[in-house]
Amino acid sequence: MSQKVLVAGTGKSGIAAAKLLLAMGGEVVLYDGNDKLDPEKIKENFEEDAKVTIVLGELTRPDLLGVELSIISPGIPLDAPFVPVLDEAKIPIWSEIQLAYHVAKGKLIAITGTNGKTTTTALTGAIMKTFFDEVFVVGNIGIPYTDVALDTTDKSVTVAEVSSFQLETIMDFHPNVSAILNITPDHLNRHGTMENYIEVKERVAVNQTEDDCIVLNYDDKVLREFGEKKDLKPKVIFFSSTQTLKEGMYLDGDMMIYAHDGKKEEVLNVKTDMQLLGKHNYENVMAAVAMSIRMGVPMESIRKAVKEFKAVEHRIEFVLERSGVRYYNDSKGTNPDAAIQAIRAMPGPTVLIAGGYDKHSEYDEWIEEFGDKVKYLVLIGQTRDKIAECARAHGFTDIMYAEDMAEAVRVCAAYANAGDNVLLSPACASWGMFDNYEQRGEIFKECVRNL
Repeated sequence: MSQKVLVAGTGKSGIAAAKLLLAMGGEVVLYDGNDKLDPEKIKENFEEDAKVTIVLGELTRPDLLGVELSIISPGIPLDAPFVPVLDEAKIPIWSEIQLAYHVAKGKLIAITGTNGKTTTTALTGAIMKTFFDEVFVVGNIGIPYTDVALDTTDKSVTVAEVSSFQLETIMDFHPNVSAILNITPDHLNRHGTMENYIEVKERVAVNQTEDDCIVLNYDDKVLREFGEKKDLKPKVIFFSSTQTLKEGMYLDGDMMIYAHDGKKEEVLNVKTDMQLLGKHNYENVMAAVAMSIRMGVPMESIRKAVKEFKAVEHRIEFVLERSGVRYYNDSKGTNPDAAIQAIRAMPGPTVLIAGGYDKHSEYDEWIEEFGDKVKYLVLIGQTRDKIAECARAHGFTDIMYAEDMAEAVRVCAAYANAGDNVLLSPACASWGMFDNYEQRGEIFKECVRNL
C-alpha cells in the first residue's frame, strides 16, 4: 500500500486511515469539503515530515495527480459534490473498514443492524477476551478499525461494529462470523429508500463463504427471508425472542435456550443472570452468544462474561437516583425503534427527553408506545415541532419544550415524583445541538449530577 491515496474526511476515521497509509509507506492527500478548517491544526495529527497534503473546499482534477485510490470516511455520503471528480478520474472508492480489512490479520467478527450494535459488539468482545489472547474491539464503538489493523496477527480476533455507511463501499471485506441484529427505518435521508438501506446492511455477508456464519434475527421478517435465501452462502444461525426454534437461540420464558443437533441446552436466565434491561437486550445477548459459540468459546466462559457485563455507556445507562427519581441515559437511542426499546425497558412511570436532528424518521409507532408509561414529554432540537404535532395527533398532550439539555433536565426533575424515571432517549440524531451522541449523553449526565 505504498501508493498515493486520497483520504476524504478529517475526523477520527479519516485521520486513522491516513496514519495507517503513512505507516505502510504511502503518501496521503487528506481532503475535507469544509474550507474553513485550519490546515495547520490538521497537520498536528501527523509527524512533521509526514507525506500529507491537505486540500480543503473544492476538489479538482489537479489535486488527484498520481492518486490511485480513495478512502471515504463513513460520515460522507456517496452523493457528495467531490465524488463525481473521483468517478471521472476512475479512482476506486474504499471505506475505512475495507482499508483496515485489507491490512489486518486474524479472525474477524462483524456486527451490524439498526439498533443494538454497540451493546452486542462490546459484549461479544468481552466474551472473546475470556478465551482468546489477542482481541480488538473496533468500529463505531469508538476505535477505528484502521487504528489497530497493523497490530493484528494471525492469532487475533477482531470484533467490529459496522454501519450501513461503512458497508456502502466495501470490496472484499470478509468476516468469518457476521450478524445483522435487526432492520428498521433509519438514515433514509442518506439511503433514500428502505430497499437501499436493507441492501446495504445485507452486504455484510456478500463475501462470506460456506465456511463462514451469519447470525440473524428470526423475528425480523426481512432478515428471516434473507436467511432463508438459497443463494446465501454462510451458515445461518437464527435467534428469536418470540418463537421456539428447532435450531438456534431462543427464549423459553426467562430461560435462554441454544437448540442444536437435536438437543436443547440451557444458556442462562435472562432475569437472574444478566445485568441488562429489556427484551431488546435479551436479543443482543442471544446474538453475542451465537457468535461466540461459532468462534469456539466454551459455554462456561460465555455465561461468566454475560453475567459480569454491564450496560454500555449511553445505552439505557443508569446514571443515579435523586429524591427517589432514577435517571437513565439512552443518548444512543438515535431513531424511533431504539427509543421504543428504551421505553419498554423502563421499570415504571417515565418523564422522557427527546428530539434532535431530523433524519426524516416517522414517530407514530414510538408515540403509540408511550401508553400509560410516559407521563411527560420534554422536547429539544430541530424535530421538536414535528414530534409535538405527531404526539398531539395521537392524543398525547403533556408536552413541554426546552432550549437546551440543562433546561430539559431541570424540567424533568420538577415534574418527576419519587418512584418515577427520567429517560433521555431522543429518537433522533444529535447533530445540530451536539457533536455526537456521546457528547449529548455526557452533557445529560453532567446536568443530572448538578441538580
